[in-house]
Amino acid sequence: MLDAASPFTLTLRPIRRAPGCHVIVSGRRAVGARVILNASDFGKLSYKIRAGSKDMLKVKRAVLQSRPGKNGHPVPENFRVEEMMKSSELKEGQVLVRTLFLSVDPYMRCRMNDDTGADYLLPWRLEESVDGGGVGVVEVSENDALSVGSVVTSFNWRWQTYDVMDGSLLQKVDPEMVCGHLSYVLGAVGMPGLTALLGVREKGHVTPGTNQTMVISGAAGACGSVAGQIGRLDGCERVVGICGSDQKCQTLVTELGFTAAINYRNGDISSALRELCPKGIDIYFDNVGGPISDAVISQMNPGGHVILCGQISQYNKDVPYPPPLSKDTQEALRHKNITRERFVVLNYMEKHEEGLVQLSHWVKTDQIKVLETVVNGIENMGGMLHISEAFCSMMTGGNVGKQVVKVSD
Repeated sequence: MLDAASPFTLTLRPIRRAPGCHVIVSGRRAVGARVILNASDFGKLSYKIRAGSKDMLKVKRAVLQSRPGKNGHPVPENFRVEEMMKSSELKEGQVLVRTLFLSVDPYMRCRMNDDTGADYLLPWRLEESVDGGGVGVVEVSENDALSVGSVVTSFNWRWQTYDVMDGSLLQKVDPEMVCGHLSYVLGAVGMPGLTALLGVREKGHVTPGTNQTMVISGAAGACGSVAGQIGRLDGCERVVGICGSDQKCQTLVTELGFTAAINYRNGDISSALRELCPKGIDIYFDNVGGPISDAVISQMNPGGHVILCGQISQYNKDVPYPPPLSKDTQEALRHKNITRERFVVLNYMEKHEEGLVQLSHWVKTDQIKVLETVVNGIENMGGMLHISEAFCSMMTGGNVGKQVVKVSD
């Protein structure tokens, strides 16, 4: 057994039967080299011998095979899983990353169309890897700012097991920010959490001590579940969530501290709102649109505020974003002087860092509870099909909290 402080020598030589083979030591190639390592560094030694083909890595990925079409619903068959050989040769500034978790989000439905309907979203291209939020670990680095073992994240992470990425486009993650739960970087302490926080703070106009009532649709989702808790923390007297099952309703009330919750599948939403919001509704965090939102807005108080975050019930329809409102809803907004402004979290980049610190504090001090639905994806299940199934399930409310796909340990 080697003493942790004692050095040992590793001599690397080309193998005659494997032309072009090489070894990666601490992220650098070395052929015929004499390398001195301490025993304590041995766990960092990673080697890959490839016969006949230099710097090629076997990668699994998910590509967009077809589009749902106008007014179509996404199905797993819209995606295809394939294996490919990808060059792992790195240029200066690049890193090779191994994917840990991938994010699955409602806005991705818009990216399945030729036209996303939003100027800040590009459509996914057919026969190419789809992308979104992701978190992973640096396996090999040619970037001075990112060492091997660094945890990184990006909003444009391809659905692949491994990828070569420009290190300048990655954000380094401090695992302590999320108590080691790296998937939280894609949820409560990531873009959905920021959307909830900045949506409530910038558009909700919560005023402590004024007995305000907040209603959240899509309340058991990644954003809604956090938004309701922030509404409570910021001083709303009543926080009422709308979701799609009795079990979700129970979770919102017993685990997240909502005042009450409504299962919209059980019937008359308007009657339930009148019962649970006897003083009317002051703030509405809208994640779904459609008839649910019409029912909420009809019971809002004069001078109320609608936080227009998402319209998931309308994403499968061939309509512009935001979708047009009914005449009655338009009249209610005008007559009651209710503000309804589109909210895009990317418009508040200067507030993201401070917001993430706040979200991290709330999570670490247990003031915000995190809900997740984790699906085992690419490597653990022997294929990537599960990520497309996770996406389609999320679009029909199959998730509780943030939907993520675990790719590797």
